[in-house]
Amino acid sequence: MSRRGFVLGLLGVAAFGLTLPLTRVAVLATSALDVFALRLLLAALAAAAVIVLLGVPPPAREHRFPLVLVAAGVVVGFPLFTSLAMDSAPAAHGGVVLGILPLATAVAGVLLYRERPSVAFWLTAAAGSALALAFALGGKGAGGGLGIGDLWLALAVPSAALGYAVGGRLSSRMPAWQVISWALVGSLPVALALPALLGTPLTGLLVGPQRVSLSVLSAILYLGLVSQYGGFLLWYRALALDGVARTSQIQLVQPFFTLAGAALLLGERIDGRTIAFALAILATVLLSRRTKVHREPEEASGGDEGAAPPSRP
Repeated sequence: MSRRGFVLGLLGVAAFGLTLPLTRVAVLATSALDVFALRLLLAALAAAAVIVLLGVPPPAREHRFPLVLVAAGVVVGFPLFTSLAMDSAPAAHGGVVLGILPLATAVAGVLLYRERPSVAFWLTAAAGSALALAFALGGKGAGGGLGIGDLWLALAVPSAALGYAVGGRLSSRMPAWQVISWALVGSLPVALALPALLGTPLTGLLVGPQRVSLSVLSAILYLGLVSQYGGFLLWYRALALDGVARTSQIQLVQPFFTLAGAALLLGERIDGRTIAFALAILATVLLSRRTKVHREPEEASGGDEGAAPPSRP
């Protein structure tokens, strides 16, 4: 357990916490598929620019299939499903329903790799997830109850869990910033083709029948450059430092970053019940940080990411 991993993970979660409120802002002004296409294109172009400017060679052969899984999970799957969910569900409701994601990510880390959390870890993880779900299903203020948006959120959870687990493991073998960068660059052909396939030119957002406001454009920029790219630079490094299972539990506080964003950006209400659940869930996160998680040693380390030297092809 490292303090650096915890801080990086918390900053990453804070960055992700605004994803659903800003997605809803953008979706309500455009469409779910347009938002998905634009955020993917922005992130992929930014990643391509970084790769080219730094002259990073292609990833090693053994890293390419894991990168495909990362792209499928967090570059395509999760953003697409959450954009569709925000077309019908309140951002606050979506944020707390995704409270099950930390447990799903820990399970993915166990199933895919050789992480072996202790019984105490599973108890705290289950308690935190149960609190998040109880909050989601029990309160009208958070948009309680199930709807069509929950179907899309249910598909978003395994997508993110897969992308987090595979990307976190890969980040201990190559620099974390390269993991998300190459996953995005590999998706660039899809990002370039999507606007044409959807029949919506990129300029349509600016010159269409309903001109998009500055707030919507700002939301799309945030989704593309922070939610889709910048946040992962922090998150994957944290996963590499402390492991998939342990770091995943930091996400239990993400719903409350989401609720704060929903309150500020969408006027959704935060009451005493929300604060009480937030404190209870935070307690499970702190407890989980003290439990034991056995990790198999890695053959190579992602190293310090300050300079992040190019990986060997």
